[in-house]
Amino acid sequence: MSTIGILGAGRVGTNLAGKLSAAGHHVTLGGRGPEGPAGLDPRITRADQRTTARTTDIVINATPGDSSLDRLTVLRTELAGKILIDVSNATRDDADGLPGVLCYPGSSLAEKLQAALPDTHVVKTLNTMLFMVMTAPASLANPPTAYLSGDDQHAKRTVTGLLGDLGWQPEWIEDLGDITTARATEAMILVVPHILRRHGVKPFAVSLAR
Repeated sequence: MSTIGILGAGRVGTNLAGKLSAAGHHVTLGGRGPEGPAGLDPRITRADQRTTARTTDIVINATPGDSSLDRLTVLRTELAGKILIDVSNATRDDADGLPGVLCYPGSSLAEKLQAALPDTHVVKTLNTMLFMVMTAPASLANPPTAYLSGDDQHAKRTVTGLLGDLGWQPEWIEDLGDITTARATEAMILVVPHILRRHGVKPFAVSLAR
């Protein structure tokens, strides 16, 4: 099993940490300090984000997307040679707190991270759904889709295996191609606020129907 570090101890990070730990991975949850949120699985290690990035093999970015680039760029040394799974969307919020506009129109957070971290293998995935679907895809009435974007094929195969540990069936995973394809899935976030305003916070994913 892998050692997995998760940067960001909010709802997304803690949700992923719990499911990956239950699947047998050694998980470190990196927050702003080493104490971490209450109520976590005692098998999950708590640490600051620099320690988390340094001491684990695979790192998940679950920090707020509008500040992820600054947060992770300073961890370039710690992230060198590792797989970085980016599940965040970089947006600026509207007045009601829901996503309004993209921070990187014509590009994507994943592309910016790959350019800033050239020695790291960035893979974009799980950013086209509400956070609870990331770890319970079978809970939806219709099969959801987890899109993959990244330049390194080995990294994407590794991430596909981790998605399986989160409950994703192989036929629900769609490899879109290199890291530039992340701009398409990141743009999908713009549909989310309209759905939430009409239907409330109910689990859903932006999926590919065939």
